Amino acid sequence: MPATDDPAATPAVDRRSRIAKAAFIVEALAELIGDVPIPLRHRDPFTLLVAVILSGQSTDAKVNQITPGLFALASTPAAMAALPVATIEDIIRPCGLAPSKARSISETSRILLERHGGDVPRTQEELEALPGVGPKTAQVVLAQAFGADAFPVDTHIHRLAYRWGLSPGRGVARTERDLKRTFPQRLWSRLHLQIIIFGRTHCPARRHRPADCPICSVVGRRDLKPS
Repeated sequence: MPATDDPAATPAVDRRSRIAKAAFIVEALAELIGDVPIPLRHRDPFTLLVAVILSGQSTDAKVNQITPGLFALASTPAAMAALPVATIEDIIRPCGLAPSKARSISETSRILLERHGGDVPRTQEELEALPGVGPKTAQVVLAQAFGADAFPVDTHIHRLAYRWGLSPGRGVARTERDLKRTFPQRLWSRLHLQIIIFGRTHCPARRHRPADCPICSVVGRRDLKPS
């Protein structure tokens, strides 16, 4: 349902109704984005965890360029823990923040062996106890490795939730709570990926014209300005 210059063709949605806006957004994302494959290439929960750690302040494309070489050397916690941290750092350097990420990956691998039998834990609390794993990383792993219902909030989702009037933009924790009470739990993981892709392709942080956006033009805040 692309934006159109014909006002009569633009869907009428009550911007004051969270339920109405949510229904429109779900439908629009299904039509415009559809099903989104997991963007980070991985073999299993451990390699996904490593890839998500690497993705911090980097891009999925860059991570996907780096991980084949890393996983060729070490694709299990035991093999990764046995690698010198300097070796990991050299391989992952193009992802940025290589020293801290290399230490986190090495230490996380050791902890998985010592405390979890070499398996990636399946609870948010246990995941967040691992080095380099915050709430967003933990939720991504839970959703994409184990199929759990989770709604990780990144900068794209935080920005769009504010633009669509679903959250006041006071922090990602608040945005996550607002989105979880707005959308059915069974849709959380799918919407997480769809909103990220929509933000990149239709609703960017800069050079964004709300009137041309297929969703902002229908349910966006009335005070939105072009950026």
